[in-house]
Amino acid sequence: MINTTTFLEEAAANQQMIVETRHYLHAHPGTGFDLAETVAYVKKALENMGYAPKECGKAGLTVTAGGKNPGKVFLIRADMDALPITEESGVEFASCNGKMHACGHDMHTSMLLGAAKLLKAHEDEIQGTVKLMFEPAEEIFQGADDMIKAGVLENPHVDAALMIHVMAGVPFEPGTAVVCDGGVSAPAADTFEIRIQGKGCHGSMPQNGVDPITAAAHIITALQELHARELAMADEAVLTIGSIQAGVAPNVIPDTAVMGGTIRTYDEEIRELLKSRMQEISTGIAAAFRASAEVVFGSGCPTLLNDGQLSGEVVGYIRELNGPAKAFTTGQLQAMSGGSGTSKSTGSEDFAYVSHQVPSIMLAFAAGTPAEGYAYPQHHPKARFSDEVLATGSAVYAYTAMRWLEEH
Repeated sequence: MINTTTFLEEAAANQQMIVETRHYLHAHPGTGFDLAETVAYVKKALENMGYAPKECGKAGLTVTAGGKNPGKVFLIRADMDALPITEESGVEFASCNGKMHACGHDMHTSMLLGAAKLLKAHEDEIQGTVKLMFEPAEEIFQGADDMIKAGVLENPHVDAALMIHVMAGVPFEPGTAVVCDGGVSAPAADTFEIRIQGKGCHGSMPQNGVDPITAAAHIITALQELHARELAMADEAVLTIGSIQAGVAPNVIPDTAVMGGTIRTYDEEIRELLKSRMQEISTGIAAAFRASAEVVFGSGCPTLLNDGQLSGEVVGYIRELNGPAKAFTTGQLQAMSGGSGTSKSTGSEDFAYVSHQVPSIMLAFAAGTPAEGYAYPQHHPKARFSDEVLATGSAVYAYTAMRWLEEH
């Protein structure tokens, strides 16, 4: 069994390297699959450790550690992309290119590189293989699916997988891990656009045209009836219209109106029901107003499934490493708070694609309390995350993978 004291000491010795990595990645963010600078940096760092990184999909990277001893394959993932947000965090290493690591993906990538260094140092002890997945385009729900289609879960075949997501602005001591229980922990997400075609005319002669704005207004109202009248009390879903564009002049009826939005669901059957009914309602109402409508669904991801057995195992491993007060399941936290709160996140995560293929687990990793000045949530232009947790996070990645392989 791994000596946890020594392992944490080794991780701590890498802290400065991981911090420098994080600051560089934070100052040079990319979005979606446009990650040339990030990918080049990560690839070079892995090569300097003795790895031979393989490109996977449009902008992903993978490496394997171990493989010298027979055993299974455990995957650990970090996402690398940022958001199209102008940074206002005030940190010295802030981005200046109109993009920002406001969701902490620079933390994840840096911690996984720290884990790579630990795994390389302990390669002879790994009972099987650890596969490291550096993923692009998580924020647009396309990276994991792209890497899966490119073979990330094969050669060698992955038997189980783990992801870490840092959380700032939470009342937990930095470095505390909250591991999802078995079942769905994050909703499926679908973006959509409803395009309504009318017939433009002068506002003083509406009889000569077909008003797409009127049709859009009735469609918006009707879509709210889905939740009110077609879903049961226990069905959890949110449908949001977040944008509408139509016309440029106050006295002209435009040709078209375009609405954009999202749906979030915890059940795949409810997800498909909503998508089907949105089509029927939009086209039917548009036709009633002499217009036509098309509903186009864009990028999305399924529900994130957590394996119950893996959840218990991971909590145990982290407690071995960091102590019993540094790891909880979401269910345990609910029990401690008298049953209040929820074990589900409302934010979606495209690691969900992996979770539908192999037993998987998601854990949240506390990275700054409001009292310490980390008050802003993910995706906020002032969001900040604590460097303090980087070495510990790298140890959690590596130790969890090694212990799971050791026991399986």
